[in-house]
Amino acid sequence: MPETVHVGSGKVRELYALDAERLLLVASDRISVFDVVLPTEIPDKGRVLTGLSGFWFARTREIVPNHLLTIRADGRSTECRRLTMLPIECVVRGYLSGSGWKDYLESGEVCGHRLPAGLRESEQLGEPIFTPATKAQTGHDQNITREQAAELIGADRLTEVERISLELYRTAVETAAARGIIIADTKFELGLDEDGGLVLGDEAFTPDSSRFWPADEYEPGGPQPSYDKQFVRDYAESLGWDKTAPGPELPEEVVTGTRARYIEAFEQITGVAFDDYAADPATVLR
Repeated sequence: MPETVHVGSGKVRELYALDAERLLLVASDRISVFDVVLPTEIPDKGRVLTGLSGFWFARTREIVPNHLLTIRADGRSTECRRLTMLPIECVVRGYLSGSGWKDYLESGEVCGHRLPAGLRESEQLGEPIFTPATKAQTGHDQNITREQAAELIGADRLTEVERISLELYRTAVETAAARGIIIADTKFELGLDEDGGLVLGDEAFTPDSSRFWPADEYEPGGPQPSYDKQFVRDYAESLGWDKTAPGPELPEEVVTGTRARYIEAFEQITGVAFDDYAADPATVLR
């Protein structure tokens, strides 16, 4: 990419500077579990993440502006506005799962939210809750309370971030439910534009940033079948791996099974055949 300067690498994305106002985000096919990038890639995963994010960015602009300028023809690269990112992960949970379930078992709380006694794993909460986390450059993000988040970004800003996050989640939940998918939880990254306004960046409602469950198989009381990378997490945990680098290689059946889950989620939510998206990425923006 002769017109770009590489400025950073994430677990999944490569980041390039186009000019003073624009960045190029390239979503690779890398997959990470427990914050470790595995040596095996999932074919087309980057295109699924890019296409799904584009779909949601196009449908949530009235709630909050986003960084997307265009999706390039390769289906995995997006030209975006530069932002100053907030130092927190904006997590919303509608169901009790993952680290939220573990926190609840230990304390009856999730990020300072006291929850009713007797809830089961994967149970739907009475109302979605905003449960921020710190951004970890290495290792795991850490769940924090609302008060701790306010210390990082200010109380007034946090109130606005919480409102936007909950509205984004409720909007996407309604859309996904009509397509037979439960979005159990999700996380966002919000940043500030040059005028100090909040802007949604990174990705939105993808299998990497959210838990997607098939609604027709939902049954609280344990882990759920999923369209996200839980399939890979479960395999990695079955090995007795200590969750430190280097991660395990994935066998072919886990690779193909994961790719199929990502593409099924993409097609079910967007209503666009994945091959049609690959041929014309703008289909998800219409």
